[in-house]
Formats: sequence, structure tokens, C-alpha cells
Amino acid sequence: MKKVRKPSPTESPLLFEIDPEPIPETLTALGGVPLLVQTFRSLGLPAQVREHVRIKERDRGYDEATMVENFVILNAVGGECCDDFERLREDPGLSEMIGHGVPSPAVARKFLNQFHDEAKIEAAKQRRRGDEVAYIPEENEALQGLGLVNRALVQELGRRCPEQRIATVDQDATIIGSSKQFALRTYEGERGYQPMLAVWAELNVVLADEFRDGNVPAMMDPLAVAKKAFAALPTTVTEFYYRGDSACHESRLMNWLRDEERADGPRGFIGFAISARMSEALHTAIGKVPAEAWAAYGKERGTEIRECAEVSFVPGEKSEHKDTQPLRYLAIRIRPRQEDLFADGSKVKHFAVVTNIREWKAGRLIEWHREKAGTIEGVHDVLKNELAAGVMPSKYFGANAAWLRLAVLAYNVMTALKRLALPADLLAARPKRLRFLIFNTAGRLVHHARRMVLRLATKGERLAEWLEAMKLLPIRV
Repeated sequence: MKKVRKPSPTESPLLFEIDPEPIPETLTALGGVPLLVQTFRSLGLPAQVREHVRIKERDRGYDEATMVENFVILNAVGGECCDDFERLREDPGLSEMIGHGVPSPAVARKFLNQFHDEAKIEAAKQRRRGDEVAYIPEENEALQGLGLVNRALVQELGRRCPEQRIATVDQDATIIGSSKQFALRTYEGERGYQPMLAVWAELNVVLADEFRDGNVPAMMDPLAVAKKAFAALPTTVTEFYYRGDSACHESRLMNWLRDEERADGPRGFIGFAISARMSEALHTAIGKVPAEAWAAYGKERGTEIRECAEVSFVPGEKSEHKDTQPLRYLAIRIRPRQEDLFADGSKVKHFAVVTNIREWKAGRLIEWHREKAGTIEGVHDVLKNELAAGVMPSKYFGANAAWLRLAVLAYNVMTALKRLALPADLLAARPKRLRFLIFNTAGRLVHHARRMVLRLATKGERLAEWLEAMKLLPIRV
């Protein structure tokens, strides 16, 4: 007799109906957001916003700190555009928990627009020389103020992590595609923007960001971003390093890094490693490296053989100041294990790294330089794909610059939350993981005896962790 198969519950209709009337109780789907808000306020950011970001002309409406906090929340919970503020306004418990309302999309756009200054853009165009096309506008006072808020965040986090005395600054640009007609074409041919960021690798926080049009070459004035990055570091840092790709192989930046009496930066040695642009002279010098000088480095990587060697090379370019010690050049050679060819038809690829660190072995230094792919490139990925920086909201350059900087603030606030208050196993958690475990937790607000209590739909062990986190994030009044 054939056994009758028991039907799966997934084959049945749902066993309930949806009530067309909203629930009368005050509920929230974002019961974990108060941990994020507690971090924002514990770091003293409302006072920093009040001091540095002054754009309101009237007392009515939301103050600047409330607006910035709302944008941080929007990024943290997965919002991607100003219209998503409407979704947050539909959560009746959110406003009660955080103590203020959520702006409408129109109010949010108006706030962003005040970071735009058309006169700054016209002035940048006028400064172009000869046949120059690209330009980088100066920031208006409000946008600079938002940058100072982020600097204060980094320095406060550093003050609370005094054991972290080493700072490695990783710098790189990224492309943010955009279909807006005001977006300019990047070197890849698509329309978009190409902002540059610098990250403190050890603490995983963004030190500085500079919004740029898509047609601005990455090698255009990287020194300005580097100076802002080192200026953001707390005084607890005593040992400095820097890593960059070939866009940072630029004379002004490299001379600044080498100068131990440098202006607008920390005094003393900054150890750096930068991908060198492959000039014809450098390629020729690599070709003269004897066969026995090449040595394998790092772990084996699939079908490729990776080797490195010291290169005797002193370029005749501005990047080598005649009064300073010549830099150290390390060559990298990549070959297929089989007698295959790369996609471009070549049998071998050559790269190079230029550095002022002489005591490390070549293999160690190259591996250390490669680690920036896990820091700065990881930050770019999170900002564009898990926070709101991947979709620019406006035709106005300054509004988009503020949108990116607010996403950076959200990223750094979440990093501070993980580092200062959450269990160690969440230190590497990305925003989508924090949403799943914390932010998107259902809760009910109960009013009793002039008190408001948040009851959360989670386990007692997790609640104990959250209560401990709140204690670790005191708010100074």
C-alpha cells in the first residue's frame, strides 16, 4: 500500500486575516535603534553639531543635531533615499523612543540643499588653468562643520580606546554610479561621482572624505585628504603609517609624507607604502633584476606564482627630492603556474611598491600594503551597498557631498557602538548583521506611572547585553 505523503504547511493558505485598522498600541519594528542613538549622544555629537553646523534661520522645525541624528538612523536601518523617511514616520514607536520626530522627505531634502553653494563651484571653475577640465570645489561652512563633527567623533573614540597608539591611514577613491544628467563621466565611461576617503585601519573609522565629480582623476590633490585624515587622529596616537594605491604616487603627497618637519601634520616619521605608477624607466629597471633575486612571498594563490624583489631605481621625477634619501622600490612579479597567458596575452605581470620603510623584509611589506584592500575597499563597499552612499539624492553637488558625509557619520557611529559596547564577536559585524540582530527588533512601548518602558521581543540573554551596552555608553549632560 502506497504511503500517503503528509502535506507541507507551506502548501496551505496563511491562517489569518489582516485587520485593515492600525493597531491601537504603540509598537515599533526598530526596538534596537536606541542603542545607536545612545552611541550618537554618548560621543557628544549633538553638541558638536550645534557648534559647527549652523544652517537654520528660524527656531521652528528640527534643529541641526536632530536632523543629523535622523540621517544616521536612516542609514543604519537600511534607508536609501529621502523618501524612506516617510517609512520611518510610519513607525509610531520610533519617535517616542528617541524623543523627537522624524522629518518628512521634503524637509530632509531642504536640509541637504543648504550644504550646496553654487558660488564655490563657479570659483573652482575659474581656478582651472590651461586645458584643465576637472576641479574640486571648496566646501561651504556647513559642510566643513559636518566634517568637524566627524573629526570630533574619531577623537572621542580614540580617547576611549587609549591603548590603540598605532594609526595606519589607508586612502583611496571609489566610483559611485549615477544616472543624473548633472553627474559627469568617470574614467570607466559611466556617469557618476568619484569621492576619496581615508580610513584609520586599526579602528575601522573614516577619518576624512572628499566628494568629487566623476571626471576628477584620483591622483588630483590626494594630499588635501591625507592632511585632513592625519589631523583627525587623536593625540593618543604615537606611531603613524600610510598606505595608498598608484593614485597616491604623487609628488606633493610623497614629499609631505617624507618630511618629518611637515606642516599641517604630525611631526616625525610616517612609514608609508604606495603602489608605484609603472613608468618606462621603472619597467626597464625591473627587467634588469637577476633571476636569483626573485623570491616567493605570502601564501600560494591558486594558479598564480607571486614573487618579489628589490629594485635599484631612482626616478628622475619631482617625487624624488634630491636632498632626501632615495626611496625603496619593491617589484612584484605574477606568473601563471602553467604555461598559460593572461587575458591580455602576456606571460607575466609586473607591479611595484615604493616605500620609506627599510627594516621590513620585502614579502612582509608587500603583504602589509595589500591589507588595505580589506580596510578602505571594505569601507567603500559598505557605504555604497549597505548604507545610503550608493545612491546620490540630488542634482546639487553640495547636497550629495553632505549625503555621503552623513553616511560616513553613520558608519563611524556603528563602529563606535561595536567597539565600545557590544560583545566582541560583533566587532566585525556589517550593518546588515546589526539590523538583523539588533536594530530590527520588535518592541512595545508601555506607559505606566509617568514612566515609559520598552518591552522587546528577544531573549533575556540578549536584553542583558543591551542593558550593559547602555551603561557603557553614558550620556554627558
